[in-house]
Amino acid sequence: MKILITGAAGFIGSHLAEKLVSLGHTVTGIDCFTDYYPRKLKEDNLSSIAKNKNFTLIEEDLLKVPLEKTIKGTEIIFHQSAQAGVRPSWGSNFDTYIQNNILATQKLLEASKNFPIKKFIFASSSSVYGDSPSLPVKETDLTRPMSPYGVSKLAAENLCMLYNKNFKVPVISLRYFTVFGPRQRPDMAFNKFIKAILNGEEIPLFSDGSQTRDFTFVSDVVDVNIQAMESNVGGEIFNIAGGARISVKETISKLEKLLDKKAKIKQLPVQKGDVKHTFADIGKAKKLLGYKPKIKIDEGLKQEIDWLKDQL
Repeated sequence: MKILITGAAGFIGSHLAEKLVSLGHTVTGIDCFTDYYPRKLKEDNLSSIAKNKNFTLIEEDLLKVPLEKTIKGTEIIFHQSAQAGVRPSWGSNFDTYIQNNILATQKLLEASKNFPIKKFIFASSSSVYGDSPSLPVKETDLTRPMSPYGVSKLAAENLCMLYNKNFKVPVISLRYFTVFGPRQRPDMAFNKFIKAILNGEEIPLFSDGSQTRDFTFVSDVVDVNIQAMESNVGGEIFNIAGGARISVKETISKLEKLLDKKAKIKQLPVQKGDVKHTFADIGKAKKLLGYKPKIKIDEGLKQEIDWLKDQL
């Protein structure tokens, strides 16, 4: 199939592009290489497929690329691109989140409605839930994001549903819960923790470490995107989590064992927008998409450690 991936040079987008190319699909990736983290990391993400005849990269801002021309002939769209980060999304930075997360999504949907797209799969986030009073959260639970980032992802999700209902764009939104693994962004916790321990530096620990996350390995996220692509489902939202909910403190202990090195902790105050706990009910994704996470937390951490050691 002919597939378009936005954010193709990013953490999840690059893994997805690599897998789809390996399956014989023709993939066009769009990425504007924002300065959120070093360009070389993104270039390295695509190194295995950069010269593959079935992969084409368009280096362009999604708001500036001629979308109708780009989409023409495309069967599947994976909308992975976004301005990431909960903590940086406050204040004047929010304009970037409006542009890259909301407006870019609207423009992509607007262009997509004019073509016979088979699937439009949107990368959403567990941040749309905020601090839910009941766990595990279900897709039908109230959404009340605690950060501007979460607000932007929920707005984009709502746009997807609007275009599904009004123009029959076959959207599926996947709410990712804390994705980790090789190529994880340098601003994300595991990346920071592993490098700090390896280098004998302090780990920045916000709050007391009792906060929990439902960690999801990147290959499981790739698998469920492909399952969504191949499904007969449309106009639906799914929780995508790994079933590996543990505390940040427990995670650091696991890293200490895997690295055979003691972590130095730098205690910091709770950050605005950080939720206390995340934990997903993934029953809907299991039932309708056949989703079944395979990689447990220890194996996933080992893979990320091996990758990071090669980077240092």
